[in-house]
Amino acid sequence: MLHKRWFQTLITFILIFLLILLMSLTDFIFSPLLQYAGAVAIPLIGAGILYYLTKPVMHLFERMKIPRVIAILLVFLLLILIGFLIVTYIAPIAQRQFSNLIDNIPTMVKGVQDLISYWQANQTVIPEEVNQAIDKFTQNLQSYLENIMSYLFGFISQLISFITSIILIPFFLFFMLKDGEKLVPHITKIFNKKKSKNISSLLHKIDVALTAFIQGQLIVSFCVGILLFIGYIIVGLKYSLTLALFAMLMNVIPFLGPFIAVIPALIVGAFQSPMMIVWVAIITLIAQQFESNFISPNIMGRVLDLHPLTVITVILAAGSIAGFIGILFAVPFYAVIKTIIVHFYQTYQDSKKNKEDALI
Repeated sequence: MLHKRWFQTLITFILIFLLILLMSLTDFIFSPLLQYAGAVAIPLIGAGILYYLTKPVMHLFERMKIPRVIAILLVFLLLILIGFLIVTYIAPIAQRQFSNLIDNIPTMVKGVQDLISYWQANQTVIPEEVNQAIDKFTQNLQSYLENIMSYLFGFISQLISFITSIILIPFFLFFMLKDGEKLVPHITKIFNKKKSKNISSLLHKIDVALTAFIQGQLIVSFCVGILLFIGYIIVGLKYSLTLALFAMLMNVIPFLGPFIAVIPALIVGAFQSPMMIVWVAIITLIAQQFESNFISPNIMGRVLDLHPLTVITVILAAGSIAGFIGILFAVPFYAVIKTIIVHFYQTYQDSKKNKEDALI
């Protein structure tokens, strides 16, 4: 029985759970390690995202016979130039539009209250309790909207400023670009030739999955934001840049992001004119169809192969556990776990097949 595969798997799971139990009982040993990991997590994640975005640019410079260190410095100059252009030309317009949107919230709220009051005064079917609930809601509608808008945009701005203020990110990014390709040989050199090849294959698959998601999702979000901005400008939607930037940020969240992104645009369009709701819906539909049929397949391909229902379940679970950060990183984490499981399952199947062939 000791040589049975199911028995060895059972023993492995038991040992893993015992290890987790032991770690929970000796948390005073691991707490400093977890604190250290938490301190470097955000710089490491931020540098990792920039690494996957800038790695193709660095390789492009290298193909032009530019030394790697010089290529990395050119990448940093390019990032600084992009940041300068955003701060100089885009941020002031978005800030001005956002301020105007906040200033117009009382007018929007008054319009909703007047509409509800007119509707209540001209109907006799709805019970009095429902009318009281509606009155209570309309009385607090302005505070609800102000709190939601302030929290949403305030959280996004704080998140962006917090990430960009981490001074360790450029240092992490520099050494990732410089020595990132040395990581796999450094890890696999302690194993024998067969295991080293297997681990190298696994790390390559993880790298491909992360590259497909990070580069693909950010490029897709950028393209969708541009398409929405052009569409909003054409139909004359107010606060078009702010709403397009919000949609660009929300589209980073797979599947759920586009539904969240369209809500502020529909609200603003409803107060501008009833027909604007239709135009916003049409523009959003066109942008999402273009993204799902042309952009995503050509950028991401079928590398991730994630079912939409699975992704939605993972995002909701991660959001309930870790909030907004969990929603952002749920899909790449799941893609990595899936890649590891599929790789070891395929390795097991190949080894089983080789043993059967040897017996034959």
